[in-house]
Amino acid sequence: MIAGIRFKVCGLTSLVDVECADKCGADYLGFNLYPKSPRRVTLEQYRALAKNLPDRRKIAITVAPTLEELAEMKDAGFDAFQIHFVAETPIETIKAWSELVTPERLWLAPKLPAAMDIPTEWLSLAKTFLMDTFSKSEFGGSGRTGDWGKFARHQKNHPENTWVLAGGIGPGNIADVLEQSETRFVDINSGVETAPGVKDHAKLKQFVVKLNEARG
Repeated sequence: MIAGIRFKVCGLTSLVDVECADKCGADYLGFNLYPKSPRRVTLEQYRALAKNLPDRRKIAITVAPTLEELAEMKDAGFDAFQIHFVAETPIETIKAWSELVTPERLWLAPKLPAAMDIPTEWLSLAKTFLMDTFSKSEFGGSGRTGDWGKFARHQKNHPENTWVLAGGIGPGNIADVLEQSETRFVDINSGVETAPGVKDHAKLKQFVVKLNEARG
């Protein structure tokens, strides 16, 4: 936590980047298991990394997994599970994810069109919700900023849940992000990269500097 703000470094693919994120004070380390992601790591690759990972919370990122796939991730020792999915996903599917990993360990990251809010029936199924920039073709990692006002409204209206803001966040805009969204938890990814899955250590360190300045 930096100046009262928690942050997750997402899309990690190498131990050297993990070590940089750790030294910068990241609260959470995100590993993308989605096969179509340019930042993908396989479960086997994650298990190999896990032997040398620092004592930070590890998050598995995936898209609409089957229960069998989610169970495999659970067995791999992740602390929480960030699931991206389309808004039309049946409630029974979301309930099944929640029952398997428990609401406390489930992060729901729905792909919400601009005019749609998170349905109230989802709120008890997960403690944490990640709101990313909407894209018809992608599930996160687009590098584009989203609707910060919409995020702020959800966070204010549902304080019983934890709200994580993602989407194009980096050292150049973190001050504006905090002011306009009032978020207390950010997810950084493409905003601190040189290429998908390759973190820019200078940008990551600068992010922490700018975060401290914004909260100073």
